[in-house]
Amino acid sequence: MSKKTSGKNSVLLHTCCAPCTTYVHKKLAGNGYAVTGFFYNPNIHPYTEYEKRLTAMKLYSIEKELRLIFADLYDIDNFFDIIYKKGDKRCLYCYILRLHKTASHAKKNKFDYFSTTLLLSPYQQHDLLREAGEIVSKKIGIPFLYKDMRDGYKESVELSKKMGLYRQKYCGCLYSERDRYMPKAKGEAESK
Repeated sequence: MSKKTSGKNSVLLHTCCAPCTTYVHKKLAGNGYAVTGFFYNPNIHPYTEYEKRLTAMKLYSIEKELRLIFADLYDIDNFFDIIYKKGDKRCLYCYILRLHKTASHAKKNKFDYFSTTLLLSPYQQHDLLREAGEIVSKKIGIPFLYKDMRDGYKESVELSKKMGLYRQKYCGCLYSERDRYMPKAKGEAESK
């Protein structure tokens, strides 16, 4: 059974968080896509952060009537197994992990496309996102809908603030939290 609604192409949209979903959902729906959200983010650390993002996503989906699917809640062991010792390629593997799960569900449930709200953030590595989407698309056999949404980032901030959605301060994983909050090294340690 196809997920087409009123002749619209259907897209299963990996949702990283509610703030990023605001603009991407609005934009895709406005361009004629039937959008279903898919929340799978085993990278988010710590668990309390995961809960905040999950709660915000649920609130958004109710308020905006976005059908939302939750997959394998907090699968962090799988995340660490996949990215362990990947160094500067860990983001690519994280993207592939989340998009693979999304694409597999999309293919199984006859969606026309899969995509991700990560395409909104100017802080994500878009070349790697596109590469991950293409790798997964080829492997699973469903088209990756790539649309550079970064021009809507400021609008997403405004929309999420207006809705009172929880806004995180880092991508999600332990490494991104470290990179966001740990002071940058300035040569040798200063003595006090």
